[in-house]
Amino acid sequence: MYESIIVGIDSSEFSRAAVIEVSNWIKRHGGKAALVNGVFFDQEEFGNAPEILDKRVRLGKKICDQTRDMVRSEFGIDMDCLVSEGEPPEVITNAAHERSADLIVMGTYGRRGFKRRLLGSVTSDVIVNSPCDVLVVKKPCSECTGEYKSILVPFDGSVFSQKALNRASQLAGIAGAEITVLYVIPRYEEMLGFYKSESIKKRLRDEAQKILDTSVRIASKEKASVKTEVLEGQAADQAVKAAGRLKNDLIIMGSHGYRGVNRAIIGSTAERVIINAPCPILIAR
Repeated sequence: MYESIIVGIDSSEFSRAAVIEVSNWIKRHGGKAALVNGVFFDQEEFGNAPEILDKRVRLGKKICDQTRDMVRSEFGIDMDCLVSEGEPPEVITNAAHERSADLIVMGTYGRRGFKRRLLGSVTSDVIVNSPCDVLVVKKPCSECTGEYKSILVPFDGSVFSQKALNRASQLAGIAGAEITVLYVIPRYEEMLGFYKSESIKKRLRDEAQKILDTSVRIASKEKASVKTEVLEGQAADQAVKAAGRLKNDLIIMGSHGYRGVNRAIIGSTAERVIINAPCPILIAR
């Protein structure tokens, strides 16, 4: 399914988790991966100290070589190692373009050594500009098995969520995963201040059922079966809660906002899910 994979790396444990996840995936399902390290250098800030760039390049090569040696030793897999000067998101997405990658894998924390959430930094930029799917690994290295047996797909009927469900169906076919499709009924009364009568509640439930019926038809085309669930509230919050309750080991979402809003991922439902989810998230392009 994923034949060419780009793994964004640095010296953090979050990066190591991504590498281990990919290595386990490749051992199970095949494919090739390239380790990519972006060396940031601000020309204006460090223009009078070019040795800083040289030092960072050497460090990047060291990180890449050590990671490649670890993968070869522990998993028996050879990976290419790429170190390039530039903003890490650009370096990673450029590598994905050049190698015609079908997956980018990353950890959950930001670049330059700061313990901060990736959203708003490297991961958000990569997701917005990626030419392929992006897997955000959110778990300790010891739990990175590359195995997905229980998948949650937040679904609203939009083309973006349909792509996510197609990807989940493909994964289920090769990994034997169970799929739960979740539709969240918005609480319009909280947003607009109107009273939700019984007739309005029924209409919303009927709409939810139609959307879920669509998801069943889409999955059946890939010869996948799905369970469906309807919740009510804020889409991201309910998706996160459902993933925890169902003990899902992967969430798959589209790259744009819930209900088909044509906007970048920043500030969207997908961003909130990535920040708060208890498991890895695959963003389907």
